Amino acid sequence: MHTVVVGTTGVTAADVLAVARDGARVELSDGAVTALGVAREIVDALAAKPEPVYGVSTGFGALATRHISQELRAQLQRNIVRSHAAGMGPRVEREVVRALMFLRLKTLCSGRTGVRPAVAQTMADILNAGITPVVHEYGSLGCSGDLAPLSHCALTLMGEGDAEGPDGVVRPAGELLTTHGIEPVELREKEGLALLNGTDGMLGMLIMALADLATLYKSADITAALSLEALLGTDKVLAPELHDIRPHPGQGASAANMLAVLKDSGLTGHHLGDAPRVQDAYSVRCAPQVAGAGRDTMAHARLVADRELASAVDNPVVLPDGRVESNGNFHGAPVAYVLDFLAIAAADLGSIAERRTDRLLDKNRSHGLPPFLADDPGVDSGLMIAQYTQAALVSEMKRLAVPASADSIPSSAMQEDHVSMGWSAARKLRTAIDDLTRVVAIELYAATRAIELREGLTPAPASRAVIEAVRAAGVQGPGPDRFLAPDLAAADAFVRGGHLVAAVEPVTGPLA
Repeated sequence: MHTVVVGTTGVTAADVLAVARDGARVELSDGAVTALGVAREIVDALAAKPEPVYGVSTGFGALATRHISQELRAQLQRNIVRSHAAGMGPRVEREVVRALMFLRLKTLCSGRTGVRPAVAQTMADILNAGITPVVHEYGSLGCSGDLAPLSHCALTLMGEGDAEGPDGVVRPAGELLTTHGIEPVELREKEGLALLNGTDGMLGMLIMALADLATLYKSADITAALSLEALLGTDKVLAPELHDIRPHPGQGASAANMLAVLKDSGLTGHHLGDAPRVQDAYSVRCAPQVAGAGRDTMAHARLVADRELASAVDNPVVLPDGRVESNGNFHGAPVAYVLDFLAIAAADLGSIAERRTDRLLDKNRSHGLPPFLADDPGVDSGLMIAQYTQAALVSEMKRLAVPASADSIPSSAMQEDHVSMGWSAARKLRTAIDDLTRVVAIELYAATRAIELREGLTPAPASRAVIEAVRAAGVQGPGPDRFLAPDLAAADAFVRGGHLVAAVEPVTGPLA
């Protein structure tokens, strides 16, 4: 099994995906163990002094003015974890919790938090044992980090609360730790706080969203090309020289992808002698501009994610010169903004895909295709309601595009009076990506059927490869009405699993 070694300088997005989705093992580097020990010595020295130090010998948030005596500090650290583990609602996905824990471990290993090496090692042991704390949907405001989600994870380190074992069964965390020979952690000064103060949940979901969207944007370029071909559109608008004079990188990449898919098509351009149609509709002609803007938004989001992956987010932090200082680095605004930007871009990509699908089904705009791509229009309804489903998905995506980061609800007796709502932005983005996958799948379903209905015209080799692969995957072609939901589910699985891109690239070469 692949092993990810965590050092003092952060991790990569590939590391996060390996641990969260593929179950990679985690090890601490020697340098990380050394840095953890050095920082802990600084915290221990401060804890022994009579002067109060936030997070070491004081309360938290609005209660930070109280100096906590030495005999109560272990109880203080236990209490902050127990009281902050206040999440409610459905459980979040296993991959999200694993990303959350791994990214918190990344910050612990930076040597900026002051926890003992044993705390970090225990977190690694829990990940390696396949133990997943039960974390709930609601509880994070995205400021002071993802407090409630991280608290539920910290509770498992203490042997308390519930967690899911590698067998998928939820049991008391203490039982699971005992089964796997893991000793629960007895928290000391600052350690409870250090386990809770991070943007780890929203960052983990951002990294996974970017991975999913990278495949989805390629898939959307392919389905846009298939729709252009099915509508007998022109590929001349995809010429590189047209996109060079508006040099947005994403736009050029999407146009190049579409052009590669359409190479040697016998369908494109057949409308050129059709006087009423001088140009293709915007949903066809402007596909690279819309998808390209989304790609460029993703590029900015990756930049933010990479910076956050290189960060040590905690409050207070142990600085290289030995100072322990309070700060505001736990505020989730940088991550929250790009999560919202991605939801906006996804909604627009879904919207333009739905417009192309509707055009394929409308006999007045499809240039010779049967109404709703039906076998016997009137007797058969064809894909009429598939487009309804697509429209419902796009409508939800538009609602999900409303920014969470524009909101803020003050908390902690107005000490935390401005919050990022980054966790909420991440949760709704995950839903938007699920919806977008279904939208692209429906366009794929409609476009492949429409191409097959263009008898006497030869589609591009890449299009033929897609049709062959999608039919082999159980998505049926033209014919009389049938139970449609299984076909749509098969198309969804085809796109979601990356099989659409995999079908095309042997013909086109790697897509951008």
